[in-house]
Amino acid sequence: MLHIRKSLVLKETLTSDMGKDAPRPIIRAAALAVIENPYAGRYAEDLTELFETGRALGEKFTAELVGLLSQSPIAYGKGAIVGTAGEFEHGGACIHPMLGKPMRAAVGGGKAVIPSNVKVAACGASLDVPLSHKDDSWSFDHFDTMTVSIPDAPKPNEIVVVIAVADGGRLHPRCGQAPR
Repeated sequence: MLHIRKSLVLKETLTSDMGKDAPRPIIRAAALAVIENPYAGRYAEDLTELFETGRALGEKFTAELVGLLSQSPIAYGKGAIVGTAGEFEHGGACIHPMLGKPMRAAVGGGKAVIPSNVKVAACGASLDVPLSHKDDSWSFDHFDTMTVSIPDAPKPNEIVVVIAVADGGRLHPRCGQAPR
């Protein structure tokens, strides 16, 4: 059963960069959920419980995040910080097998792979959550990052699971497009 020790929802509004105003504000939003790691301190072959946890967190938070945006979601990303008694694979189990389906449903699409980042770290560690276009993996204008953290998490036996969405890409993209 999913137990969330604490959660944090962030809304970031970007209006200018390098002294140049954006054509419109870009909103990025992230939900961070701190959960107990049922596999902390031991190896387990079957990580199904964490697969299900990822699905439940996607269902619980993604629609709320989309509601914080001013326009339709266009970019997304996900990640996890695993406490030091866990392993990288525990974070991957939370975000890969089942979290994507509720995220795609909430953003109204999602043909592109959801970019992700996982690491094992101590309390207060930050995570750079990669963002990219939900339907076009080659949209360079939407390659972005949202850095998040919770000061008292993850404890050694916890995992911080992160879901992020945005209603635009970088404020002043000038890197062009990749040849296709």
